[in-house]
Amino acid sequence: MGVVSPPKQPQQDRSRATRQRLLEAAVSCLAEHGWAGSTVSVVAERAGVSRGAAQHHFPTREALFTAAVEYVAEERSQALRALPAENRGEVVAALVDLYTGPLFRAALHLWVAASNEEQLRGPVTELEARVGRESHRIAVELLRADESLPGVRETVQGLLDMARGLGLATLLTDDRTRRDRVVAQWAALVDEALG
Repeated sequence: MGVVSPPKQPQQDRSRATRQRLLEAAVSCLAEHGWAGSTVSVVAERAGVSRGAAQHHFPTREALFTAAVEYVAEERSQALRALPAENRGEVVAALVDLYTGPLFRAALHLWVAASNEEQLRGPVTELEARVGRESHRIAVELLRADESLPGVRETVQGLLDMARGLGLATLLTDDRTRRDRVVAQWAALVDEALG
């Protein structure tokens, strides 16, 4: 009697899973080690694949890291869209979380690298503009903000800018207690401004 081997996973599914592992590993490496410490080899090792497999999916380092930040930004956008928009305070806190987590840390390292590396500047600038527009659009929906009213667009953008500033501050120290007070105050201001 022969041994029956389990059915193989289709090549397309294996390829998709490898790509996803590479993207997640790239974001983790970028958030932990910055641009200088995040090489294709380091990412491939963390993802459990060969360097050749990594380069098959992403021919350049820049392509890998730009795709990784975009991938996780999409994941975070989907998570934000799924939030119940019943309480503006929770929405404000969720938006701040977007800018104080590992994705923002990874994106910031990529932005700094793009400021010095010409081949990264275009793709990262385009990605940041797209992610910024999507974050603004999601914030407007979740906050139930009517941007036809004077000052509402600026209020939402101010919230996102404040969240980004808190994300920058979190890079050096995690002052969660102070951040929670700031978020509570902003939630009250946003609620008042949006009626």
